[in-house]
Amino acid sequence: MPEQNHQSPDSLSIVVFSGDFDKVHYALVMASAAAAINKPTQLFFTMDACTALLKADGDGAHPWQAMPVSSASYHTGGDMDRAFAERQVATFEELITSSAELGVTFMICEMGLRALGMTRDNLRNDIKFTEGGVVSFLNAASKDGAVVFI
Repeated sequence: MPEQNHQSPDSLSIVVFSGDFDKVHYALVMASAAAAINKPTQLFFTMDACTALLKADGDGAHPWQAMPVSSASYHTGGDMDRAFAERQVATFEELITSSAELGVTFMICEMGLRALGMTRDNLRNDIKFTEGGVVSFLNAASKDGAVVFI
């Protein structure tokens, strides 16, 4: 059998489009894992996925907790996240915090924000965001990197 040369991509760029909690959660899983092995990583949040980045309300409830899930086993993102915590699976807050600490770039789509009637002021203050559009995202993506759409 001929020897195969398997080279992994030099970076990971993820378009986070889905408004389903479990899909956004898994985008954070992928981003934090890639960053942990020193792959430059960027998340590009657009459309309904932007909901995951909204500030908590006055009672400390995060809007991602009310996001729908694609699994019929749970009603909301909060339900799924509590189940993850009970099973010692990384929670949403653990993943978003570790992704930021590991140097993942969080890019927020200007068009996606406008389409949803949001502004930068509606977003969390604990995450550094780069604002841009599809052109900015594509220019930041490496020609030798992987681009994933979720």
